[in-house]
Order: sequence, then structure tokens, then C-alpha cells
Amino acid sequence: MPSHLSADRPAAQPPARGSVDALISQARRLMGDVDAVRRDAQQDGSDPRERWQRALCDLALHQLSDLDEHLGQLRDGPPSVVASVEPPLSPTAVPEAARQESLLSRVGSAEWNLLTDEASWSGELYQILGRDPAAPPLTLDELPSLILDEDRPRLTAMVTDCLVDAKPIDGEFRIVRPDGAVRTVHMMGEPVLDADGGTASMWAVLRDVSELRRSQRTVSETRDSLQRHRHHAQTERRLAVELQEAVLPPWRGSLRLPHQGPETLDLAARYLPSSTSALIGGDWYDALQLSDGATLLSVGDLTGHGVAVASGMAMLLGALRGMAMAGTEPGQLMSWLNQLLDATVQPALGSAVCCRYRPETRTLTWAQAGHPAPLLFRGGTGRMLSAPDGVLLGATSGAAYGQAEEILEAGDVLLLHTDGLVPRGDRPEAADRLLDLAPRFGEARTAQDCVRMVVEEFGDTEREDNACVLIARAT
Repeated sequence: MPSHLSADRPAAQPPARGSVDALISQARRLMGDVDAVRRDAQQDGSDPRERWQRALCDLALHQLSDLDEHLGQLRDGPPSVVASVEPPLSPTAVPEAARQESLLSRVGSAEWNLLTDEASWSGELYQILGRDPAAPPLTLDELPSLILDEDRPRLTAMVTDCLVDAKPIDGEFRIVRPDGAVRTVHMMGEPVLDADGGTASMWAVLRDVSELRRSQRTVSETRDSLQRHRHHAQTERRLAVELQEAVLPPWRGSLRLPHQGPETLDLAARYLPSSTSALIGGDWYDALQLSDGATLLSVGDLTGHGVAVASGMAMLLGALRGMAMAGTEPGQLMSWLNQLLDATVQPALGSAVCCRYRPETRTLTWAQAGHPAPLLFRGGTGRMLSAPDGVLLGATSGAAYGQAEEILEAGDVLLLHTDGLVPRGDRPEAADRLLDLAPRFGEARTAQDCVRMVVEEFGDTEREDNACVLIARAT
């Protein structure tokens, strides 16, 4: 908008109607496309990314709605500027939603004559400001009476710059309508000069941008919320990782237990993180030499993700180690873990396998709680061990857990794993896929070689869950 206009301005020439109609059609097609995207994003609202998408769609719809309205006014020509207008329809004759939509998009205009102190407003401006159309328009001196106190200096400065220094007006302020509603108005104006170059009047257009600014605030608040959510998630993941690393066995590579004696277990394990989630789960593996020379082997999984689950896993694993060190057999150990989990403040479910290996007799005593049974590989073939009774930890109070025994031979390979090792869609055939590794295990020299083979087979899959694998090779 030019900063200086002649007092006898020529009438504006309307644009070619066809070109504006084409723009209107494009704007409305875009509105339909954006609205379809927004409907697709209408979920339960718990995902910050979905809230962010909906907020942006709302803002885009407001922008496109304003554009459609302005193009319609451009096509129809400028509104007439009058001192007063016909009274509008009564509120009962016009739906409230339609009245509000009119207030959102319509542009009003006004001109203030500095020589006569007269003012003329368009009918749209009366509607925007909520003024009685039969009342005279407010003069420049009276206009601040509509403005919030804290915004009046801004309006005064804009008007002064326009009238004294011939600067264009482009700014916003908040008005209070007679019904008490506070609206945000965007004002653009310019001085109208007389033949001598003096300012004769000021002309302005005013637009209600309340809903547009509300949408922008929603987008900004949602963005801030998303950033806080991401920061919280990053912090929670860091804490969960630190907790997990502090609890899981510190050894890497191979381990032999017991540390002395001819009949030992060659051990290796691996934690495999999810490929689709950054959250830490409750999976664990453990190998521990007990006070009587036996070796404790366990794997398990506490349902859920995050710090609370990692903390619960740490509690279970600590309890398991303590009770096993005190000589508790696997079946009784599972019963007490079930009672412990059942008594926690935050309800949770867990699955686990616990094995106690006595090297002097090569006896493996084990129990399970709703968990995949260990796989035993011998002489190039493999089988799943028959599982004793045992429900999920935390599923029911007072559950009893059975025990089973197996005699291992030199060269046997025992594989324990959590559910997440095999992709969810393949879990009905999980044991078969693992048992297919039997010929390769028969050629392996160490437990670490066996773990490497498992990782080669399953490590690069699109794993939805975290997973652990623990392999023990009898020597």
C-alpha cells in the first residue's frame, strides 16, 4: 500500500473476475485437502505429534478461510464506506456459528477526515467492533475507548506516525466489544494528502484476526509441548539406559562359570534393542556363580517401557539374585518373585526363566513363568525343553510353579531368550526358526560364536521389542 495518496483518488479497477474465481476454486480445493488431513489426525490426542499435526491443520484452515473470504471481496469490489448502515438481522435470525464466521473473515474500512473531524465506517467495521449500526462512527479521539488499556499506546503511536510523518499503519491491538468479548484487530492504514501535500484524512482497513491468532498460539503451545515431551523422553531414555547398564551383568564377550573346576559353562549373551522404538524395555539376562558352586542362569521381561519398567526389572533381578544366593530352588524362587510383583504399587506383568546348574552332576533344574522354554542343542539337532507349570509373574496371587530337570552333556548348547528376539508376526514359528540353527551350533566352538550366529539371523530384523539372548555351552 503506497504511503501517499492523492485526495481525489481514482476508483480502483476490479481484477478480471475469471482469474479471481480460479483462485477461489484453488483455495477451496486446498481447504478440502487440509480438512481431510485434519480428520485423519483425529485420534485420542495423547500423541504430541498428532496434536502438532492437528494444530497446524487448524492454522492452515483459518489462513485459507481468510484467503477465500478476501478473494471473494476482491472479486465483488471494495465495500462502500458509509456513516451508518441498515440494522443487521437479529441474532435469532442468523445462526451463531455463521455470525462468528462473519466476524472472523470480513474486512471493514474507515476514513477519518481531519479537517471536519468526521468519520465514516463500512458496515463490516460495525460488525467487527460490535457497534450499533445506527450509532455514529467513532472519531479518532474516541476510538481508543474501545481498546484495552495496555494496547492504547500502540494505537496512539501508529496514528501519530501516520498523521505527522505520513507513515503507513500496520499493526494489531485488542478491542473490547460491548458484549465483553475481547477480539484482536489488525489495522492497515495510510494518510490521504490534499493538493498542498498536507494530511487531509486517514484511511484504514481493519480485520478481525482473533481466531487466526488463537490458532497460531495453539501451534506455538503445541510445538513447545512437543519439545518438552521430546526432552522428557530423551531424559527418561537416558535414565533407563543408565539403570539398565548398572543392573545387567557387566561382562562382555565370553564368561566361564564356575570359575574353577573341569565342568564349566561357557557363557555369552547379547542385548538387542528395538529397531522401531527408542524406549528401553524390561528385558534382562543374568549369569551368576552361587555360593555352593552352582550357576544361576535367567532371562526375563517385564511388560512396558521406560524408567519405571527398568526400575521394576532391576528390583526383580536383585530379588532373584539374593534369593538364589540363599539357596532357593527355581520353582520356589518364581513363587516369591510372583508375590513380590503382585505386591508392588504399580501393577505389572513379567515372564521369566530361571535355571540352576550343578556342574558336579551336570544337572540343570529350571522353572518358568509364562516364558518361552529353553532350547537344547546336541549333536547338530535341537529341541525345546518340556516346560513345567508356571503363569506370568503378577498375573495371580499365590500361583505355584513347577520344576523340571535336564542332564547336560559336554558340547550341549542351551539357548534362553526373550520374546522380542523374533518379530511378532513370526513368533508362532519362533522355536522352529531358532532350532534351524542346530547344524551351525554343532560346528561352533564357543558360546560367543553361537550368539554371533543368532545375531546374524535375527539382529537386523525390524524388531518391535527389545530382546535378550543368553547361551550356555557345557564343557
